[in-house]
Amino acid sequence: MTEFKEKCRIVLAPMQGLVDDVMRDLLTRIGGYDECVSEFVRITHTVHSRSTWLKYAPEIANGNKTPAGTPCTVQLLGSDADNMTVNALEAVRFGADKIDLNFGCPAPTVNKHKGGAVLLKEPDLIHYIVKTLRQRLPEHIPLTGKMRLGYEDKSLALECAAAIAEGGACALTVHARTKVEGYEPPAHWEWIRKIREHVAIPVTANGDVFSLKDYIDIKEMTGCNSVMLGRGAVIRPDLARQIKQYENGETVRDTDFAEVSVWINQFFHLCLAKEANNKYPVARLKQWLGMMKKEFGEAQELFDAVRAVKDAEEVARILAAFEDKMNA
Repeated sequence: MTEFKEKCRIVLAPMQGLVDDVMRDLLTRIGGYDECVSEFVRITHTVHSRSTWLKYAPEIANGNKTPAGTPCTVQLLGSDADNMTVNALEAVRFGADKIDLNFGCPAPTVNKHKGGAVLLKEPDLIHYIVKTLRQRLPEHIPLTGKMRLGYEDKSLALECAAAIAEGGACALTVHARTKVEGYEPPAHWEWIRKIREHVAIPVTANGDVFSLKDYIDIKEMTGCNSVMLGRGAVIRPDLARQIKQYENGETVRDTDFAEVSVWINQFFHLCLAKEANNKYPVARLKQWLGMMKKEFGEAQELFDAVRAVKDAEEVARILAAFEDKMNA
């Protein structure tokens, strides 16, 4: 295994509809993360109220930290530089202390309305957006950006990265695929290295880190000391903890499903505490189990047990019984 002398940074990715405040709460409690990023707040023609900012990033009301104390950055998505600036200033007024700009979301509905990855066709516009926000935000508020390698191809990847850096962002995260490539393997880690060597700001590597080996490999290929975990963090909830154990020279402890079952139960009750009177807790649980069953056979068993159940109290009973069985 390759040794890295610099202190590593592990960031939890802002995955819309998957890593919401409840998932951020749970995963940062498990540990290993230095930062997390909110789901994007979409900026169109309106100026959002405090309640909207707290809906997407309730951490704002807790000093911009999750309950476990992990810093949380607020992410914005849009293409109207002026209105993005007005909204960013409002977020700061309500307490946000760091802003990230989304130039990578591949969702068709977002791209159709000129948001996310579609902006990678227009590096000049990206530069204008970043520059406008940087000029108008208070100097002490860090401004960062996240991008993919392009929309249909990678021909503008370096130009877009330079646009973000030269616009005034202090750091950049790169997901190593184009919009068209979606989440299909492979992630093109070699392009992250090209971008890191092309810009004068720190670069965080993102894409296809599902294991400790993947983490070691992406660091070696990209030269980045900061890595963002996305789907791998959800499928393997202890991945960041394993990485930190490795980086700290400790024994890397691989979790078992007995421990995971405790986290699942905890997650469900956190969901209930957030929204008990609708489909949210049960739907989020099934979504998570559906992803984890790729990694844990027991998750498939639990998924099958709750698949047809809609009542939250019944689901809670099934989870409690399953946890008792796993930890007997």
